Amino acid sequence: MMATNPTPTPTPTPISKPQSGAATVPSSGATGSGAAPIATPAFRLFLSRLSDSVSRSLSNRRPWSELIDRSAFSRPDSLSDASFRVRKNFAYFRVNYIALLAAVLALSLASHPFSLLVLLGLLAAWCFLYLFRPADPPLVLFGRTFSDRETLGSLVLLSVFVIFLTSVGSLLISALMVGIAIVSAHGAFRVPEDLFLDDQEPGGAAAGLLSFLGGTASSATAAAVPTVAARV
Repeated sequence: MMATNPTPTPTPTPISKPQSGAATVPSSGATGSGAAPIATPAFRLFLSRLSDSVSRSLSNRRPWSELIDRSAFSRPDSLSDASFRVRKNFAYFRVNYIALLAAVLALSLASHPFSLLVLLGLLAAWCFLYLFRPADPPLVLFGRTFSDRETLGSLVLLSVFVIFLTSVGSLLISALMVGIAIVSAHGAFRVPEDLFLDDQEPGGAAAGLLSFLGGTASSATAAAVPTVAARV
């Protein structure tokens, strides 16, 4: 009799298991990108509204040739006459005067680079650490987590220190005093008889100043409120 060969049994294929020390590659959904240090949409909205407010305000300025017309200058007869001229000229040239104050302030800061860098650093700290920082991830500096209240308090103390306890505050005050002196001298010696306010411009000096400054402040507030409100 011929012996029949037994049917060979299939050899099981070994399944390799990942070693415990081997690094696993995370899936695309598990890799989360780091949180942005600043809320980009809110910051862009702030810059857009600030630019629109400044452009709209500067479009209402008077011609500079009218501001420096030498034929319209004369010595005031009295102190009351000088005060009347200042009020009327400021109501007419208010945007030009504010631009002049800003130019004096900018020149003062440009001549003191250290103070300019300190102010820019303070502004950047407010923007990146509080105003436009996303509310979800907490602020972590030097291995310590800061709450929103601690961050706000630290920024307020830093602002008080920079403005009132360093040379930056004296520089700002002196620049503003020089600008106000220039504006007051021009307003007192500029004869306002040839100046006529438009009928559609209500208010006067105070209303014009508040509307110009309030437009920029409201732009900053409107852009920063969504980010700040998320922390409350």
